[in-house]
Order: sequence, then C-alpha cells, then structure tokens
Amino acid sequence: MGMTVLSAAQATSDARPWLAHYPPAVPPVIDEAGVGTLADLIRNACETYADREAFESFGKSITFAEVGRAARAFAAWLQAQGFKKGDRIALMMPNILAYPATIFGALIGGYTVVNVNPLYTARELAHQVNDAEARALVVIENFAHVVEEARPNLKLDAILIATAGDLMGFKGTIVNFVARKIKKVVKPYNLPGATVTGLIVPG
Repeated sequence: MGMTVLSAAQATSDARPWLAHYPPAVPPVIDEAGVGTLADLIRNACETYADREAFESFGKSITFAEVGRAARAFAAWLQAQGFKKGDRIALMMPNILAYPATIFGALIGGYTVVNVNPLYTARELAHQVNDAEARALVVIENFAHVVEEARPNLKLDAILIATAGDLMGFKGTIVNFVARKIKKVVKPYNLPGATVTGLIVPG
C-alpha cells in the first residue's frame, strides 16, 4: 500500500480539528511572550476593554472597568487586613457578579485562589479549607449556614459574606429581597465578625 504524505497544514488540521472552527481573526497559536502573568492579563483586559460588557447576572451586566475597580478594592482590603502574597483565599460561590470581582482581586493581589464547591457539606468544607490552608473564605449568603456549622473546625482569619445582588446597584437590593423573603433560599445563619463583601467592592 502506498502512503500519502500530508502537508504540514493538513497534519495540523487533523491533529487539532477545532482550529477549523476558529474565526479568521483568531490565530491557531497565541504568542505568550507579550501576555505576562495571569494578573497582568486581567489588568490589561480591564483597561483595554474598559467600556465593554464583561459579565452578566440576573439581567444586570457590568463592564471590564467596573469589575476591575471591584477587584482592586478587594485586593486592597485583603492587603489592609494583613494577608500576604501567596496566602490562600477560598471562594464558595456560584456564578454571581461577586465571583469575578473576588477571583480577579485575589489574583492581582498575588494571592492563591481556592475554589470551593458551594454544595459542600460542613464536613467537606472543613476538610478542603483546612487541607488548602486557606486564610480567608468568601461565601454566598445562601450557604453561610454551612460555614456556621463548620466554623468550629475551620482555621480561618476572615470570613466574607457575598450576595447574589452584589455589584448590581439598586437592582441588587431587589434580587436579595427576592432571594431572602420570597424564594427563601437564604437560611438563617450567625457568623459574628464576618465581613459583608458589599461594603468592600463598589457597586
């Protein structure tokens, strides 16, 4: 049997068939030299695309500039509280607007992000947070009662409570009211000393 010699382009296409679906303006290989660190990438995106819509939740969108401001505010708060670069910050949230603000803030501040499944039980939460040696935990209020249950076994320096309405302005007040009073998806909790993220991030 004869063998067919494939061109370099054809071989590449066969090895990476997804390239055929890339828009014309997207190169098959990204030049990493000009990107820098992940923190640089975040900062550059927030500056370059400042006026563009970055994230949307419950019908409310925020721009790259807005999420950048919130991220810087969160990073500054962590630094003011004495957290050092490399410290682990745990995030226990679904895709709400506070999530990109806090993950971006942690990364540009030089911290290590630990994502935590919001559906964890108290035992699972304590295991992951302690195993990761996280110093701070940001949790959406819907699951704050789980943190309360796990708290005696947690070695944390700070707990922050986020809400679905964070970074939404007045609409956030409505979103939170519906979640708490109508849908009743926020169970009662008691976490003395916890910080509300809405007091840290603008919006």
